[in-house]
Amino acid sequence: MRWTLKPKPDPSKVEGLKKALQVDDIVATLLLQRGIKTYDEAKRFFRPSFEDLHDPFLMKDMDKAVARIEKAITNNENILVYGDYDVDGTTAVALMSSYLKTRTANVATYIPDRYEEGYGVSYQGIDFAHDNDFTLIIALDCGIKAIDKVAYAKEKGIDFIICDHHRPGDQIPKAVAVLDPKRDDCDYPFKELCGCGVGFKLITALALNQGQTAEDLTEYLDLVATAIGADIVPIVGENRVLAYFGLQVINTNPRPGIKAIIAEVKKEELSIIDVVFIVAPRINAAGRMKHGNHAVTLLTETDFNLAASYAVDIDQFNTDRRETDQQITEEALVQIEKNKDQDRFTTVVYDEHWHKGVIGIVASRLTETYYRPTLVFTKSGDKLAASARSVKGFDVYNALEECSEFIEQFGGHKYAAGLTLLPDNYEAFKAKFEGVVKTTIDPKLLTPELTVDMEIDLNQIDHKLYRIIRQFAPFGPGNMTPVFMTQGVQDTGWGKCVGEDDKHLRFTAKQGTSNPFVCIGFGLGEKLEIIKNQNIFDAAYAIDENHWSGNVSLQLKLKDIKS
Repeated sequence: MRWTLKPKPDPSKVEGLKKALQVDDIVATLLLQRGIKTYDEAKRFFRPSFEDLHDPFLMKDMDKAVARIEKAITNNENILVYGDYDVDGTTAVALMSSYLKTRTANVATYIPDRYEEGYGVSYQGIDFAHDNDFTLIIALDCGIKAIDKVAYAKEKGIDFIICDHHRPGDQIPKAVAVLDPKRDDCDYPFKELCGCGVGFKLITALALNQGQTAEDLTEYLDLVATAIGADIVPIVGENRVLAYFGLQVINTNPRPGIKAIIAEVKKEELSIIDVVFIVAPRINAAGRMKHGNHAVTLLTETDFNLAASYAVDIDQFNTDRRETDQQITEEALVQIEKNKDQDRFTTVVYDEHWHKGVIGIVASRLTETYYRPTLVFTKSGDKLAASARSVKGFDVYNALEECSEFIEQFGGHKYAAGLTLLPDNYEAFKAKFEGVVKTTIDPKLLTPELTVDMEIDLNQIDHKLYRIIRQFAPFGPGNMTPVFMTQGVQDTGWGKCVGEDDKHLRFTAKQGTSNPFVCIGFGLGEKLEIIKNQNIFDAAYAIDENHWSGNVSLQLKLKDIKS
């Protein structure tokens, strides 16, 4: 692992911010590294407010979307809320349908079947709408490339409103309204909303029409915060505000479905990381193992006892998902060795029996072993479908665009994408993708990078610093948990490996005459030799709090150590 130390801000700016905020060097430096230069910017950062949210009508086509929905409500039209089967899609469908049901009874939801229909808007979904007299479809977290599908719906007398956040292609679908901040012709100030976030802007616009504000829609923010965490969008700007208030809802008064998921978790307060690892995988598991409808049913249920029974099913889907993705990961690793693909610039694997619902997770797992752009393929009808995952700093979407001659369909983001191709094109695609990555990737990106915010001494760490750092939350891309580095550290002599298979490292560290700190390094058991015999070493870590038998102490959560 390579450590990259962030550049130090201008000392005069550090001094200015220190004085303005009455904080120390460490806090002022961390804030400047996050682009916070003034007292007012710091106030917005530490005290998010609904007033920091942009006017939803700044988004291209928002006025058209609102006008069409109001018309549908007035005329008692049937509205179909359509969304993708992942966390972002199902939370967005739950949000939009729950809100619309406060205005009209004529609302139903539709999640495509991952296996029968695949990703995004489907002809089957449009036929369902036509057969059941729906005249308006609101598509969430999908649709930006559904040119032909929207045209097909129009022929059948069905209007479309698209709420998406994926990159558009060369053409925009001819829908009544296409809400996507990533449109080139959209001047909306914040480009990084998730699909559920775009849905929230639409219900905010509808609420403003009714004399309400975004704050009146706080109850929906548990869904938005869950989607923000799961979709790994930057937690800056509007996303920070929405995640901040969404976490408050999750921790005080979540909807019955989310309450049922977290009922078993013995935690007083959930962070966005907890949401990512506890709530999101369970919601996702429904669409992966069974059907995304189960997730929407759970998230829209108003009776807690019913929600609790649905949550039991969802939990089982998640257990099945874990077992399946573990098995496929092992098979994929065997395939890489068998094909002698260990030294390539890419990982591309395929088995027609692999479960389509977990290939994205498997792709992520493979990048943990072989750190490089990764594609996992399986059979899907008469085509092959794949999930792509990338490494930090490399745009896999652009790389796939270079291989488009062999691809039937693709979409996604810089670090995660999906695609389909014909079986006959698999080998040619694999060769082309390897060639594109080989010639365009900076070789250093193939070694995992640990970004370190700053170097400090252990004697600078105290409870006051930790309390301030906690207020930097919610953490996520664009605002990660601060990572510090300290040189000249040594173990006090009690270092050992702990946990199953001695995978983890635990020791007490000091630097010169500093106070000792307990250190825990998950997955760092193999580095025991570095700390033995009170050797001197460097440590990279986050500051954490340990609660044990009523006592609270600071501890260091190790990211890496180097001799």
